[in-house]
Amino acid sequence: MENVKDTIANLPKDDGWNAGYPLYHYQGFWCSPNFIEDIILSQEGFKAEPTDIFVCSAPKSGSTWLKALTFAIVTRTRYDTSTSPLLRKVSHDCIPTLSNSGKKLDICEPGLPLISTQTPYHALPKSILNSDCKVVYICREPKDAFNHLSLEKAFVLFCEGKSFYGPYLDHVLGFWKASQEKPQKVLFLNYEEMMKDTEPYVKKLAEFMGYPISREEGEVGAVQEIVRLCSFENPSNLDVNKTGVKQQTKAKVENNFYFRKGKVGDWKNYLTTEMEERLDKLMDQTFAGTGN
Repeated sequence: MENVKDTIANLPKDDGWNAGYPLYHYQGFWCSPNFIEDIILSQEGFKAEPTDIFVCSAPKSGSTWLKALTFAIVTRTRYDTSTSPLLRKVSHDCIPTLSNSGKKLDICEPGLPLISTQTPYHALPKSILNSDCKVVYICREPKDAFNHLSLEKAFVLFCEGKSFYGPYLDHVLGFWKASQEKPQKVLFLNYEEMMKDTEPYVKKLAEFMGYPISREEGEVGAVQEIVRLCSFENPSNLDVNKTGVKQQTKAKVENNFYFRKGKVGDWKNYLTTEMEERLDKLMDQTFAGTGN
């Protein structure tokens, strides 16, 4: 542990978003020291199983919803929509994460194959990159991924790729390239497209993860039930998600932090025209030549 902290202390440093919370440059990304520590230790100690399914995203990109959907799909033979743990817990408490000890933490279901992480693709442990496990990634319009912030300084740092979990656009690009190179391993999803018509994506997710929806299930409305259980209105209105607290490894986070409006295009209520144009230009530069 001390060697890890020494490694971080010697990295290039930036003042970051708030006084006392510096960012460090590691493997091409500016991010928080706690996140870098988690990355290093998981790279050293985590061993993926071929049956693992990694649920990935950058922060504020639909991760709460994707975790709920994947959990509901995988556990649908264990629970119906009246007994699902999603009715009692925030989805972040239903799926274990890559921990800073290189183990799977907070497993709420025996044999659950799902593991969540916000680690950039290139920084995932080699055992994930080189195994037959599956990776599901969701991205979101960058302007909506940013709009929970309000300070102009924060916007400038976001555009410079300096945030607690690294540069958003590079995060997205890494997983998108992986999905093109290894489509059988990495499924790349778009939040806005899923919001338009969720049911086909539930079927696609289920098929990709190895839990396909049978014809009989389709006929009795299993897909619609999953969509309804995981809809934004349902989880955000549950008492546990309004008042509960999730214990992170470093701090406590109120559950309502994970739920926003979920509205596509809500950034228009927050960002100026100049901010919009700057982010659009950055997107054009980042994804130039990808056709994305």
